[in-house]
Amino acid sequence: MSSPVDDATLALLLEVAGTPKPGNVDRHRDLDDLRFEAFLGGAVGAREGLEPAVDEETGIGRAFERGVAGMASRAGTNTQFGCLLLLVPLMRATVDRAEPGGAPSPEAVDRAVRATTVDDAVAFYRAFEHVDVAVGDPPADAADLDVRRGSDAAPALRERGATLRDVMALSADPSDPDRVPDRNAREWVEGFPRAFRAAEWIRSDEGPLTDRAARAFLGLLAAEPDTLVAANRGPDAARAASERAAALLGGPGETPDALAGVDGIDAAAVHGADLDAAEGLATAFVDEGINPGTTADLTCAALYVVLRRGAEVAP
Repeated sequence: MSSPVDDATLALLLEVAGTPKPGNVDRHRDLDDLRFEAFLGGAVGAREGLEPAVDEETGIGRAFERGVAGMASRAGTNTQFGCLLLLVPLMRATVDRAEPGGAPSPEAVDRAVRATTVDDAVAFYRAFEHVDVAVGDPPADAADLDVRRGSDAAPALRERGATLRDVMALSADPSDPDRVPDRNAREWVEGFPRAFRAAEWIRSDEGPLTDRAARAFLGLLAAEPDTLVAANRGPDAARAASERAAALLGGPGETPDALAGVDGIDAAAVHGADLDAAEGLATAFVDEGINPGTTADLTCAALYVVLRRGAEVAP
């Protein structure tokens, strides 16, 4: 069995190598301000945080911050901030060994995030000082916890006694019903259902892992609107992007309903995704500035889970 650090690094590399992932950087396309090789550098640099992620003496927040700092130093920009936010607790759950062979389980990752502290939250906020991250405004009653404040938010975090999981809960359940929730934050508070569901799609699929990851990406995007698209383009654009992804799933007459949630997307529909047609959607999304980055984060997390469960890159 390979090490959790190696599998997490490989998950970062496989995610960006999968193609097409409409609107995102992959091995066939760059964005104007972001190139494929930057993600390769980011994956290497992120090991500074991936290695302490499996050390139970190091806080999850501190491991995450170190990963972001290493990523930014090597890539020169934000490439995998959201991926690391999901990978670090999954790696800590791997140490728990709640599943045979050292794979993370929903129960183990829930225990890991519930064990986070105020110090973890402070370190998480410091991570925003290393890179620019597109985020929405905080709830009106939590303006002092705006992540864009970085270290300046530490007194408010300590006064509130807010753990890192508490901070995630604020973004996971926005008070505005029209606002798209932060899907990564919802993973933290719901036991990572999207990552584990997509891991099952990948595990039961056939072909190269990069193709399976690309199909899982389409399934995740079809299931729920992407948080980054909503932050940059608005909730209506995010929902429309999901509907366009759903149209590529399944065979004739089998197109699933968009925005049905991960439990509403059947594995067979994901396995039947038309990657040739997705090439056209990828071009359209890039031209339109639609970048489903949160969906890429979830795909990376799913890849880590499936690698820990024995998936291999060898034919």
